[in-house]
Amino acid sequence: MEKLEKLFSHPKSRKVAIIVALLSTIVPWPIAGVHKFYLGQPVWGVIYLLLWNTPIPSIACAIDAVWYFVQGEEQFNDQFNGLTPSNPYKVYTKKLEPLQVNVISEGLRELDKLREEGLVSDYEFEQKRRKLLDKIN
Repeated sequence: MEKLEKLFSHPKSRKVAIIVALLSTIVPWPIAGVHKFYLGQPVWGVIYLLLWNTPIPSIACAIDAVWYFVQGEEQFNDQFNGLTPSNPYKVYTKKLEPLQVNVISEGLRELDKLREEGLVSDYEFEQKRRKLLDKIN
């Protein structure tokens, strides 16, 4: 399970996605939909595999390859890697345990109390709040 998480958490390459999607148009079985698994969309991957003996996956793979090519690196990264122009270093959104969420929300509450009591300036509050929220992203 840990190996699967590592596979899905690394940054996805647009070039690899295009190449695998194009290969899927030429050789529909056994690689039909592999690009969907690579991009972290296993449900679509299974659908492509289930329809392997029809022309649908080949056509869909060709459309996907063209779409990945046309959409550009920035949009691809935003969609599949969670990278945005405002945060170009974010590789993926990590899943938080409920305990982590509780700790962060409690920290935000305490920080807000300090601001209300005048012990922390608005500027310091905002800086600390962003640090806490960055732990979520």
